[in-house]
Amino acid sequence: MSETISAVVFDVGRVIVQWQLRALFEKLIDDPAELDWFLANVVTEEWHFLHDAGCPLAEMVPARKAQFPDHADLIDAYATRFLETVPGLIAGTDKLIERLDDANIPLFAITNFGAEFWDQFYHTQPVLVRFRDIVVSGREKMVKPDAAIFRLAEDRFAYPANEMLFIDDNTANISAAKALDWHTHLFSDAATLETDLIARSLLSS
Repeated sequence: MSETISAVVFDVGRVIVQWQLRALFEKLIDDPAELDWFLANVVTEEWHFLHDAGCPLAEMVPARKAQFPDHADLIDAYATRFLETVPGLIAGTDKLIERLDDANIPLFAITNFGAEFWDQFYHTQPVLVRFRDIVVSGREKMVKPDAAIFRLAEDRFAYPANEMLFIDDNTANISAAKALDWHTHLFSDAATLETDLIARSLLSS
């Protein structure tokens, strides 16, 4: 099971760090029903995904404000206070990354993340320096689960797909990687991941 895995590739959001738009906007919208409506209709994950895919904030934000003028200030907060949507680390994942790195396992990441937000975010998370390279969707203008971003990662990381273990919380991303012959782990929590890494002889118990 383990002999062909030469490198481990992580997702970032909801695997290494928590991410939820609600973490910011619950500070700004007191009424729970209004908050739910706002996150379902105005600053949605689907709209945010446009930035992950490479659309600049200077294009996205004015267009959204024109569509929802009564929420202009809140839409501005999305652009200026995005780091508050990342309230902290996922418990335990950073320790696994440190153990893998200390064991000289090459570490990489593929993340759906807007380029402008990534530039703000990267330096807030010291654990990310453990990665030898990180493919950021907003910079490349290609996103998971598109096969193109996995093929780009193979080229950048210089390992064939069947020698890399890809860890992600999104089933579509896992399915896409698996179809391209990557080893995969559907992330739920660090304890389950640790068990898998030990089973693959990537970590010692």
